[in-house]
Amino acid sequence: MTLVQVFETIWESFQSKDSVLQPMWDYVRLNHSETLRSPLFPVILTVASYFVLCLPYLVCDIMAVAQWIWRPPVPLPEQAPTLLELAGGVTGSLLLFDLQYFIWHFLHHKIRWLYVTFHAIHHNYSAPFALATQCLSGWELVTVGFWTTLNPILLRCHLLTTWMFMVVHVYVSVEDHCGYDFPWSTSRLIPFGVYGGPSKHDVHHQKPNTNFAPHFSHWDKLFGTHADFSFAKTQ
Repeated sequence: MTLVQVFETIWESFQSKDSVLQPMWDYVRLNHSETLRSPLFPVILTVASYFVLCLPYLVCDIMAVAQWIWRPPVPLPEQAPTLLELAGGVTGSLLLFDLQYFIWHFLHHKIRWLYVTFHAIHHNYSAPFALATQCLSGWELVTVGFWTTLNPILLRCHLLTTWMFMVVHVYVSVEDHCGYDFPWSTSRLIPFGVYGGPSKHDVHHQKPNTNFAPHFSHWDKLFGTHADFSFAKTQ
């Protein structure tokens, strides 16, 4: 009996009063009786099921540490970067990340399945605080980590510049979620409203269809998703 015949028989059984499972049972009983009768079959079935069911979660674990695999240890350069090179590399990496995350963030708010599946956890808080910075799904953590690691490579940054970018990126991400608009906030130190900072992202958590860019303001202004940076009052 072929599988096609099995499915045809299942359909016929479904239309009759016979058990829907009877054709499938007849198929395995008649074609694989020696395997099914073996005392080892329950053990094999259990162990095989365990590894198959663990596989999706193992894939997630592997993705979480993927950057350790695809970027092996690198030699330490003898020469340090100049201050201009360091500042330019950090700024360039932040600007590139801003574009990447703006696109990612915009799509995850506009496509409901992406939002519910991956991004909704980050919006459990309408008023963010510092520890909410890493309140992310595994997929989002992997994506952010991938860009953070890749961007300095694309821009051919010095290793010291790469490390400084990672520290600065963590700082501005935490500051974006801190909920405080201090006089020394980055958004106040950078003129002309170029940088959004905590007030910009606070508004995003209260008005989720605005202010998608994580740090700077130019992409939201260009695509019409910009909202005023002043703190929005809760109703």
